[in-house]
Amino acid sequence: MYRKYFKRIIDITASGGVLLVFSPVLLTVAILLHFFNEGAGIFFLQERPGYKGKPFKIVKFKTMNERKGPDGKLLPDKQRITKFGAFVRNSSLDELPQLWNVLKGDMSLIGPRPLLMQYLPLYSPEQMRRHDVKPGISGWAQCHGRNNLSWTDKFKLDVWYVDNISFKTDCSIVLTTLKGVIKKENIENDNSTQFTTELFNGKN
Repeated sequence: MYRKYFKRIIDITASGGVLLVFSPVLLTVAILLHFFNEGAGIFFLQERPGYKGKPFKIVKFKTMNERKGPDGKLLPDKQRITKFGAFVRNSSLDELPQLWNVLKGDMSLIGPRPLLMQYLPLYSPEQMRRHDVKPGISGWAQCHGRNNLSWTDKFKLDVWYVDNISFKTDCSIVLTTLKGVIKKENIENDNSTQFTTELFNGKN
């Protein structure tokens, strides 16, 4: 009953309520990003795999400008992230717009984190089961090591969550996530190279 009905009701109620309560914060962040990003835009949109791998566009606050080097190419990420953008990212405020994805039904508050579309062919059949539920803003793997885990271990935790969804588990993940945000622990790093290497090696 929880998985089929109540989880979605909680997603709608919670995401809608938080968006309403934090609307002044969201508006303020959006205005400041407009100036700090030098007109490069406020939101970052990217196609990600959702339920059963169906693509959707995830939305986050954009934390980088679009400055280019003499060759006309974008500068490295570390040179384009603004001071305010770094604050937004480190405080996890950049994740708040994903509540719109939750309200729409693309995502759930809790579930496996959605990665990139090009990684789908690299999953084993067992790992692919992480897409048997909607992706989430936070998940079981994020509460159990996050950046200290290999991608293989993260996927095992994701699949465990798929098989053990419950109200109690989701409450535990929410509380652990809030604790991590307050303490600024386990901020996600970009280790996509490690991801590709691990999965590719696992298939050969």
